[in-house]
Amino acid sequence: MKESVIDVLMYLFDNYFEEDNEISTDQDSLKFELKNAGFGDGQVNKAFDWLEGLARCKDLIGLDTLRGRKALRIFNTEEMKKLDTECRGFILFLEQIGVLDAPDREMVVDRLMALDSGDIDMQQLKWVVLMVLLNQPGKEAAYTWMEDNFMDNPDPGLH
Repeated sequence: MKESVIDVLMYLFDNYFEEDNEISTDQDSLKFELKNAGFGDGQVNKAFDWLEGLARCKDLIGLDTLRGRKALRIFNTEEMKKLDTECRGFILFLEQIGVLDAPDREMVVDRLMALDSGDIDMQQLKWVVLMVLLNQPGKEAAYTWMEDNFMDNPDPGLH
């Protein structure tokens, strides 16, 4: 089975996080469940590394200093290669309408760059935004808005 890290993360999100199911605190048990679901060792381990990176993200790059501030975002060359114009525009749109603030935006970009896929598509971007918002206290309204407006509608027709 050729699955990517985002596939493992989406599976975890759908089956554990979103439905408020009891998630095992034993990482080995959860990894065993994922392997039984058909995911390979390498992708499962990378997914856990990705989640640990999400948990560490705000502490590592001091994002709390950006909270409440407007900050212009200029994407570097590597980010522009991985995130096409549509993805970059969508990230900035979410920031402009208040779904993401500057620290959330930086966590989204960081976690997108940490994915093992070459180019990021809009669906992957939306999943990462949801996972970042779910991981942030006080972001329940933004999470719900994002889920209601973009997860059931694959092409929102933004211009």
